[in-house]
Amino acid sequence: MADRLDQPREARLQLRPQYDPEAFGRWAERFARFLGTARFLVYMTIFVTVWVLWNVLTPLKFDPYPFIFLTLALSLQASYAAPLILLAQNRQDDRDRVQNEQDRLAAERNQAAVEYLTREIAGLRIGLGDVATRDYLRAELQRLMDQLEGEAKDNPQGR
Repeated sequence: MADRLDQPREARLQLRPQYDPEAFGRWAERFARFLGTARFLVYMTIFVTVWVLWNVLTPLKFDPYPFIFLTLALSLQASYAAPLILLAQNRQDDRDRVQNEQDRLAAERNQAAVEYLTREIAGLRIGLGDVATRDYLRAELQRLMDQLEGEAKDNPQGR
């Protein structure tokens, strides 16, 4: 029977394991963050020191000198750590890219607001040039008072 395009497919058995990429990415970031700490370096130093001392000083040697199994274990750890660190860096780059885009848009909005306010202030300054200012009014009132006082001196009887 031919598949119909207007009907959903039936669920098939998946042989591949299913995983949540976001959950794995978060775990990779936590792991990469832990690899970059002094605690990890102390733990690894203690682990390697105990391994070497055990295989040198005790009669129950499971990895005698030149410590081939230790080298294999450290190489395996490094081969998994490198891709996990790169995955964490890629996720951080994606977050940085989104943050930079948001910052750029906010800067553009701020620039537009500043330009608008600058035009408004310039318009107000031009408009104030046509309006009598407080100092101008005071000077005019003082001139009128001086003029009235001068007239009062010239005509003491008020006629």
